[in-house]
Amino acid sequence: MKIITVIGARPQFIKAAALSREFAKHESIQEIIVHTGQHFDANMSEVFFEEMEIPMPLYNLEINSLSHGAMTGRMIEGIEEILMKEKPDMLLVYGDTNSTIAGALAAKKLHIKVAHVEAGLRSFNMKMPEEVNRILTDRISDYLFCPTDSAVQNLQKEGYDNLEGEVIRTGDVMQDAALFYAQKSESKSKIIESLGMDKFALATLHRAENTDSKGRLAELVNGLNVIHETICPVVLPLHPRTKTKLLAHGLDLKVKLIDPVGYFDMIELLKNCSLVLTDSGGLQKEAFFFKKNCVTMRDQTEWVELIENKVNVLVGADKNLLVQEAKKMLAQSSDFSIDLYGNGKASATIVECISQLKNNPRYDN
Repeated sequence: MKIITVIGARPQFIKAAALSREFAKHESIQEIIVHTGQHFDANMSEVFFEEMEIPMPLYNLEINSLSHGAMTGRMIEGIEEILMKEKPDMLLVYGDTNSTIAGALAAKKLHIKVAHVEAGLRSFNMKMPEEVNRILTDRISDYLFCPTDSAVQNLQKEGYDNLEGEVIRTGDVMQDAALFYAQKSESKSKIIESLGMDKFALATLHRAENTDSKGRLAELVNGLNVIHETICPVVLPLHPRTKTKLLAHGLDLKVKLIDPVGYFDMIELLKNCSLVLTDSGGLQKEAFFFKKNCVTMRDQTEWVELIENKVNVLVGADKNLLVQEAKKMLAQSSDFSIDLYGNGKASATIVECISQLKNNPRYDN
């Protein structure tokens, strides 16, 4: 079986690496990786791939810095050309980027089976381009690999029991990646030593919904300052966009600011922090992987199971609520033994499903 994996954003490379390690165990599966170039990053050099043990893409379309429409259109064109040349049995995509929907559309138009890893996730906010991408990708996928029970339930509510796509609950490949790299991070990162802090809360703040609004950003900055000064020191790797917005709005973030960090540094920060304060999607899950309570500075989250199990709480952009919940979650002892994401076996489950598809009569329909 020949599989083409399409990826375009840095987190997708890390997720794909987890599956690639499993694909390599099956002689009957050949994987070809296509990088669209969506997230241009000078650090995505050979050193990055070697350090992260990620297979080098066979194709790099180098498509970036365009509008949504132009980028997606050029990706479809480039991926289609590769598909016609390689003639794969299946195309596999991850998540909700423009690369995701472009790959799925190109394959579907050529009658190539589509597998969607991280299917069924919903923020229920159609103003987010990611929400549009994930809904459309799900609808045209033949195999929907869902990371959580709530993702499966979302698809059932949307009528997928009556559609052709096969919905499979697999667990989350991001947990596989986090557990794999956690074994290597301490030897590859010196960030904790450089910080010299015994107790701290790890924060990230970069989503457009927070940084583009002066009112929301001011509330969150004031809340983080209060936490840093009265409850627990806050360490925040400062995203370039956030830095620009802080200067533009004249806001003074008084926490411990550090430069953006790589994946190994982030894992070490997660391992050693006492609490996570974030508006990131992925970091909410990674907090759980590393047994840390989380306060999420957003109005909604795709990871509702974290809220339901009380290891995460939504505070929007409310300064007082942010401070209140940070204090509460810092003191709270939570149960992280529950299996929400597959306990590191999601990749093996997905590859086993794929390896058996050729023997399934439904595959040729």
